[in-house]
Amino acid sequence: MTEPGSAKKPFRVIDTGVRPARAQIAFDQALIEAHKAGEIPDTIRFLTFPPTVLVGRHQLIGQELNLPACRAAGVFIGRRVTGGGALYLDEGQFGWELVFHRATLGLPSLADVAREICEAAAEGLQSLGLPARYRPRNDIEVEGRKISGTGGFFDGDTIFYQGTILMQMDGAKMAGLLNIPAAKLARHGATDAAKRIVTLAELFAGNPPPARAVKEALLAAFARRLGITPERGEITPAEEALAHRLHEEEIGTDEFVFGLDAPREGADVRSATRSGPGGAITAHLRLEGAGQDRIREVLFTGDFFVAPPRIVPDLEAALRGVALEAVPDTVEGFFAQAGAALMSAPGGDFARALLAAAGRGAPRA
Repeated sequence: MTEPGSAKKPFRVIDTGVRPARAQIAFDQALIEAHKAGEIPDTIRFLTFPPTVLVGRHQLIGQELNLPACRAAGVFIGRRVTGGGALYLDEGQFGWELVFHRATLGLPSLADVAREICEAAAEGLQSLGLPARYRPRNDIEVEGRKISGTGGFFDGDTIFYQGTILMQMDGAKMAGLLNIPAAKLARHGATDAAKRIVTLAELFAGNPPPARAVKEALLAAFARRLGITPERGEITPAEEALAHRLHEEEIGTDEFVFGLDAPREGADVRSATRSGPGGAITAHLRLEGAGQDRIREVLFTGDFFVAPPRIVPDLEAALRGVALEAVPDTVEGFFAQAGAALMSAPGGDFARALLAAAGRGAPRA
């Protein structure tokens, strides 16, 4: 939180309106890259999706989505650049996000960023008369039901953090498109995905405030709690051009969206999951050597948050050829040198998931 009396920092405010899912995600990455290059100022963006399902950066798409149902429903299918879980979006919700320099708010860790921004968003909803509260690690709730999911990461000195606001939603449609594990619902005291969420339409008995009023409430709360000055701005042609290029070359491609899926079934693939307050980490493992005691390759998937996202493939590469007995020290050394930021999930959970897959330890339920 910004100290009282400190200078307020300007944030440009833009709204990209309704765009196809992959175009919106490409604009996310464009904001990050342009900010890292010093080409744009600290920015708040609002955005809206047509009917869309999104998976997190590290999730297996076929495991998280009911793909036949998604295709039958004609919804857009995309993959976020942030971690976290799968979600359904449409014009009944809007997204909000902040991209800014580490020094702007002076928050040392991803968990600190999540707490301050989510507390600010909760205060914005409170100003509308709702008992909204931040629930670690990354949800905003009203009386135990989720009204906003959030997530983000560091990339160099740039922080990217985003969330959604559920204005209205067809909960049954969402539940039919997403494969939400019962264990995940149980952690939040729910048995039905539709009952886990709540919308402004429900909370205001069918007459919620308009989206523009909710956005203004969020901006006012960000200004108060974070010590910033939101200023309406313009989307630049350079941002649009960069977003288009990123969409065409990577984020809009089927390879980016569908490329991370369950490894091909076979006797040599072993998998195990380590679940904790920081999310679920699954290790998919192939071993080699006469004693099957050395890593041939490993793939980590799940709804965890790690920054920057490239840390995960770097860790997978660092573990190739490593003896199982050396895994804990290798993982610890990797995270000590990589400068990674983890939200709640300790780096050791990657080692524990891997060793459980190898039959050298039991994952925690």
